[in-house]
Amino acid sequence: MFDFGIIPPAMFLGMIIFMLYGFPVAFSLAAVGLFFAIIGIVTGHFGEVFLQALPLRFFGILSNDLLLAIPFFTFMGAVLERCGLAEDLLEGTGKLFGGIPGGLAYAVILVGAVLGAITGTVAASVITMGMISLPIMLRYGYNPRLATGVIAASGTITQVIPPSLVLVVLADQLGRSVGDMYLGAIGPSILQVTIFVLFILVMSIIRPKSMPPLPKEVRGDFNWALLVKVLMGMVPSIVLIFLVLGTIFMGLATPTEAGALGVVGAIVLAAMNRRLTWPLIREAMASTTHITSMVVMILIGSTCFSLVFQGMDGSRWIEHMLSGIPGGPVGFLIFVNIFIFVLAFFLDFFEIAFIVIPMLAPVASSLGIDLIWFGVLICVNMQTSFMHPPFGFALFYLRSIASKDVKTSDIYMGALPWVGMQLILVAIVIFWPQSVTYWLDHGPKVDPNSIKIEVPGFGGQLGLPPMGGGGNGSPQIPGLTLPPLNGLPGAPPPPAK
Repeated sequence: MFDFGIIPPAMFLGMIIFMLYGFPVAFSLAAVGLFFAIIGIVTGHFGEVFLQALPLRFFGILSNDLLLAIPFFTFMGAVLERCGLAEDLLEGTGKLFGGIPGGLAYAVILVGAVLGAITGTVAASVITMGMISLPIMLRYGYNPRLATGVIAASGTITQVIPPSLVLVVLADQLGRSVGDMYLGAIGPSILQVTIFVLFILVMSIIRPKSMPPLPKEVRGDFNWALLVKVLMGMVPSIVLIFLVLGTIFMGLATPTEAGALGVVGAIVLAAMNRRLTWPLIREAMASTTHITSMVVMILIGSTCFSLVFQGMDGSRWIEHMLSGIPGGPVGFLIFVNIFIFVLAFFLDFFEIAFIVIPMLAPVASSLGIDLIWFGVLICVNMQTSFMHPPFGFALFYLRSIASKDVKTSDIYMGALPWVGMQLILVAIVIFWPQSVTYWLDHGPKVDPNSIKIEVPGFGGQLGLPPMGGGGNGSPQIPGLTLPPLNGLPGAPPPPAK
């Protein structure tokens, strides 16, 4: 562990102590980095000139066009969160599926997936669905643990479904295309929704009394008017999703440009719903500014920490430790996912992405692991950070809006089966990488042994006349004949006649 000295593990331990003490993450990272930078200079690990890279790195962060996608997608989600779209979707789909056991749970999962694709915010999804669906589910006989669990889990789907902010950040940290990261996340997103739906289906068969259908007087008649209402709420959202993702996948727009296009689409949807007001825009701008500032400050602090950590041979220390894990790439992925699952109890996904991923990515690359697969796998794992008790943020959001009749223990116990299903998806992605890589365009397959390079020759033997030529009928190139050597110093004597 100490093959590269005591300082790299000391830096890592110092970072953990600062965070556990409660200091803001961005300032903790910067403070630890600068403190150990002084130690590095004193101990001779590097000179003062090494720190001249910091201003250049800060400028690189602030001038990174890819990170501009974060405020655009955040603003788009904030507008859609406040324009009442979720309420319309939940009301329509709830009535559409309400006549079957578990119908409201199916509606929550479906709407959670749609909201995840258009808002990308766990807090917005959980709070909105909790305020609307939870009272109705409890009123008509749903088990409290089942009701709170499905709402919290459906809200966390936003982490995996494109256009997720987590995928944008991971693409930046891994040096990969956001479009490829989005394509890789399609398979796990479909699998996650499928696993959730199958769980509700099985539970509705085994324990139908825990999720009874809605009474007919509540759900109304199943007719064309209801279908039209559901479609009017669903189609504009789906059009916006394809507008944002389609332009990225087809190469018509960068993620930043697609995010700007999504903002315009969100404002249009809010205007169509007659809910576009100045307070709505002002609140969305304030939320976007807060999140973007937090991300940039964490990124600056993590950059300060990572530069000094590399100067102390920290990256070589991490690679040395993790490369020797038994089991090869699969063993490495299992260890990393257990490690991140534990870290997610204490750290937010932004902090994990900016602090831990830059340390793990070089090791993954050296083991031949596709970084798109690696990034999507980490994203799937990090969604559990919102669900596992007692620190899951989705559980906190749900507790804040649930009535006093709902026990906190029910919320925590209700989350456990859904955490298990999320971990099942982690295992599927580890042992079935095609669930991610199948959607990627790897380009044409070329066998290097079949490549033949033919270079046109030069000189007399390779197709060109000799420069001096003239003999044996060969043509002579004008201006390239050599002068006679006779009489020059060191020239050989002329042949005897």
